[in-house]
Amino acid sequence: MIKEENYLKKIADSCLTQSKKLGSSDANVVVMNSISESVNIRNKQLDGSERSDNLAITLTTYIGKKKASIASSNLNENNINKLVNRCVEATKITPEDEYNSLPEKELHYFGNKDLQLYDDTYIDNEKKIEFIKKAEEQAFKNKNIINTNGSGFSQNKSNFILANTNGFMDGYKTSQFTAYCEVVSKRNGSMERDYEFTSKRFFSDLIKPEKIGKNAAKYAVNKLNPKKIKSEKLSLIFDKRISKNFLSNFASSISSSSIAKGTTFLKNKINNQIFNKQINIVDRGDILKGNGSKYFDSEGIKIDNLELVKDGILKDYLVDSYNGKKIDRKSNGRSSGTTNLYFKKGDVSFNDLIKSEKKLLYINETIGRGANIITGDYSVGASGIMIENGEFAYPVSEITIAGNFHEMFKNIILADDLEFKYSTNSPTMLISGMTVGGK
Repeated sequence: MIKEENYLKKIADSCLTQSKKLGSSDANVVVMNSISESVNIRNKQLDGSERSDNLAITLTTYIGKKKASIASSNLNENNINKLVNRCVEATKITPEDEYNSLPEKELHYFGNKDLQLYDDTYIDNEKKIEFIKKAEEQAFKNKNIINTNGSGFSQNKSNFILANTNGFMDGYKTSQFTAYCEVVSKRNGSMERDYEFTSKRFFSDLIKPEKIGKNAAKYAVNKLNPKKIKSEKLSLIFDKRISKNFLSNFASSISSSSIAKGTTFLKNKINNQIFNKQINIVDRGDILKGNGSKYFDSEGIKIDNLELVKDGILKDYLVDSYNGKKIDRKSNGRSSGTTNLYFKKGDVSFNDLIKSEKKLLYINETIGRGANIITGDYSVGASGIMIENGEFAYPVSEITIAGNFHEMFKNIILADDLEFKYSTNSPTMLISGMTVGGK
């Protein structure tokens, strides 16, 4: 059973009270309990199961502009007393930093908690195994599937309390159910692998196991017997699983930490046109059942809904308290990073997108992390499927795709097939003028 709010609050209150008695001017504490259970399946047979029950505390104390943090998973009273004492003593010998402080009181979250982030449904191991076996059985109905590369089901339940000496004390429960199936295909000596994945706050919202297995098999079979191609300039279409990664790169580029350090190609670009006029990017923390939804960030600050890019123009950064002071901007509740980050959908159908040019390359896998947010350069290994005259023609492998975000962002066309499958989501994306390195 997940620890209840009153239990966590009692520990948090004790830490704050004791830290003040020992000489801290301010303090912040997080007390969290999480219970995770998972099963792994291979070839329809159980390949392992795990259960973890974690109870932990993270304490931060301040003495003026000095700050130190300490964490522990031992929450008996005697150890907590030692923990608080050690943290305060460490603070005393820590150098001052003029930007250290608790967040401003008026920025704290106070409101209802009605985002439906917790499902008390419990799935026992037998049902977990049954769920993922159905996925694998469906995958094996495809005659080209010869093996599974590992499939699994997990559930996570957590509860936490965040409190500080400015009077903030709040928390909430969350749940997450996740299932995936990864399979291996073979034909004419060629072997490939691919997967399908689903993760939701509520068990009932997961993709059905039969569809998981069917999709995994289809993706893996579509990669079989790939061809090598010559180097050339091409327009690329990025599968939704890949196109969302550009948003992650964008988010890193507009974090207040990167802006303050000057380690991003988007420094000083507020109110500048960085995408074409059809592109809009939003980060919303209040989507019902959203995988990234939150009421407040790791500082207790209310999470504003952000229109980061409007009509291609950069409108805001992702700002936390500490780095916000360095760039003279108030926190907008992003000390924990993005929430539900997404491109607003475009107005072109998927079918029209793949028919938009005579020759296109559909990218369904990338290899490596080839994004440099300082320069904007982008280069990764990739594989995909060649599209000719609007039809998927043949798979392609062993290529490198490259460009620079300055040009890539302005050459994006988005389809209208946005789905909220992850915490970061994108429609299918076309980017023209990319460099493809082949044989």
